[in-house]
Amino acid sequence: MYWGKRPRLNSSAALTLLAALYVLLVLVSSAGLRGARVDLTADKLYTLSPGTVHIVSTLRQPVQLTLYFSDRLSRELPQLRAYRQRLGDMLEEIVRRSHGKIDLQVIDPQPYSEDEDRASAAGLTPMPGNNGDEKLFFGLAARNLVDGRSASIPFFLPDREPFLEYDLAKLVLDLSQTSKPRVDILSTLPIAGGVDPLTRQPQPPWTALQQLRQLFEVHLLQVRDLKSIDARTRVLVLIGPRDLPDDAAYAIDQYVLHGGKLVAFVDPDSEIDAGRESDLPRLFRAWGVLFAPDQVVLDRDRALTIQPTPDAAPVRHPAVLGFSGGDLNRDDPVTAALNTINVSSAGHFELASGSQTKLIPLIQSSAGAMTVSAQRVRDAVNPASLYTGYAPTGEHYAIAARVSGRFASAFPQRADAGHLARAQTQCQMLLVADTDLLSDRLWVQVTSSFGQTITNAFANNGDFFLNAVDDLAGPSDLIAIRGRAVADRPFTTVDNLRRAADEKFKAKQNELLVELADTEARLSVLQTHGGANADASQRSAVEQFMRRKLQIRGELREVQRQLDADIETLGARLKFIDILLMPIALTLVALIYGGWRMRRRGARRRLA
Repeated sequence: MYWGKRPRLNSSAALTLLAALYVLLVLVSSAGLRGARVDLTADKLYTLSPGTVHIVSTLRQPVQLTLYFSDRLSRELPQLRAYRQRLGDMLEEIVRRSHGKIDLQVIDPQPYSEDEDRASAAGLTPMPGNNGDEKLFFGLAARNLVDGRSASIPFFLPDREPFLEYDLAKLVLDLSQTSKPRVDILSTLPIAGGVDPLTRQPQPPWTALQQLRQLFEVHLLQVRDLKSIDARTRVLVLIGPRDLPDDAAYAIDQYVLHGGKLVAFVDPDSEIDAGRESDLPRLFRAWGVLFAPDQVVLDRDRALTIQPTPDAAPVRHPAVLGFSGGDLNRDDPVTAALNTINVSSAGHFELASGSQTKLIPLIQSSAGAMTVSAQRVRDAVNPASLYTGYAPTGEHYAIAARVSGRFASAFPQRADAGHLARAQTQCQMLLVADTDLLSDRLWVQVTSSFGQTITNAFANNGDFFLNAVDDLAGPSDLIAIRGRAVADRPFTTVDNLRRAADEKFKAKQNELLVELADTEARLSVLQTHGGANADASQRSAVEQFMRRKLQIRGELREVQRQLDADIETLGARLKFIDILLMPIALTLVALIYGGWRMRRRGARRRLA
């Protein structure tokens, strides 16, 4: 009996020991790993970027952050409370990384209390509670404890959750800066807003300009008055320059040769400017850069789907392009953290033969691209017509590039005071062959909520603009954060399948569309001229065309079904993996492991 009970006693002792060890492990890990996290998301959404860490860890002046959150009033709003939890985690991490320079207070402002008055005085905007007299606060007030400067985020709207880290880092950075760098902009486009010539309705400034003004002291220049560039200007931005007077072009020339930093957006076909081109021909020649103002890059592999008219079928436009992944230079800080950049009717840059200039592409096309005349793109009522005669050149066209070199002056004969015939040091500039990418329609949706303007970016065009200026103005930690703040994450596998299917069936679809248009035109003529007096042959022809019209529409539906077949197959495969394959695999692993344990236990008993 003694030997029969001994294993049972050993098992009980082992279980007791394991339980004690488990409790000890939990206590030790709670104390030693407090604050430790493992972020398994693809984009590390819950990990502070190096830029944020550097901003908060190098603050020279202390900052007070006060989070106002109405806990009781938000109990029936789980989405808002989940957002509050993520915000709290991020704020605690920011405080931890600040080495004592940032202090955080969390306040639950009760109705009609002094805390509620302080929240309103700090500029926070409450949301009405269930009771009309109650106010739900969810905002952040910030104050520089040395000079008393203050700033706030009035309300943390869920729509801006993808931008949370950027908003917090920018808030702290704004309070730590004593002055903003100066940026001058010379533009022929309505970037500052105005009145729409067609609707006569006021138009706000472009979102890209509004965001630039938050970080820089922006001055808009007038081309007719431009004789020189202010010495305080850190970066000069040209957007859609054309027909520049000699004095303006000379001012730009000398600004660059004296070490000034330039960002220039030119375009062979500006949709914002009624299809007109913009160029810097005299300056480009002096800099050793080639730009063809009458050539547009087509790229069927990067074409975006658009709807030309409200009643037209969506079509992939080979001149409206979306660049991502390897199309963006991952070794350059301007594009390293960006995901997607959209352009429309863009040109390209290359170096002149024998040029000593250095050109590094930042955005480039796929090898399946080609160039066509800008006029052909303007005349293409149906974008599908641009696929006719499509012949890829195999070349990667540089849509945007970093350009450097010791440039010669484009005005060697001028003898103004301080004139340089050649730069004494390396000149730095960024060139972009599209102006449309700055317009809101290609990268952002603007809405209003609770008195705030909400910008939901579906591409990184605005981030690219800010990064380009920021990079040339000097090092900025916000560059690494902006690319993380895009709400849209494309399904690249699905996009590739759709692109391959589209290429496979595009010719048949175009053929059917042309035949359908011809059939409808003939049918319309017969119905118009025949009417009630139509003879038997005309009625027969009408019936024949009606049958052919229905037949063509059926064939188009079949082509569309074939276009989506691979995507549907992918969806079914993923559902099988998620719903059946993974549970089956886990069950098999568990059964195999259980059987192995049972055999091992039986072997031990036989040995005993």
